Amino acid sequence: MTSFEPTKTVFYITIVTAAKMVGAGLATIGVVGAGAGIGVLFAGLVHGLARAPYQADVMFRYTILGFAMTEAMGLLAIMMAFLILYA
Repeated sequence: MTSFEPTKTVFYITIVTAAKMVGAGLATIGVVGAGAGIGVLFAGLVHGLARAPYQADVMFRYTILGFAMTEAMGLLAIMMAFLILYA
């Protein structure tokens, strides 16, 4: 017995390509959230430094830690977009 393998038509390839593009575009929405989160984070640092400048070292350490975690979420969103496009 031979296995039946359907042929991929131009319409099928076009629909799959369009779906990949839409999916990758939606996956990059997470980058917007990461950008907004970083903005809020550093605005909080400036506000905190204005209120308690003697705690600058501690606040800066926490800010850098928050920046790294927020940026990681943005990078994961970009990674998912590339996985959708090229896998």
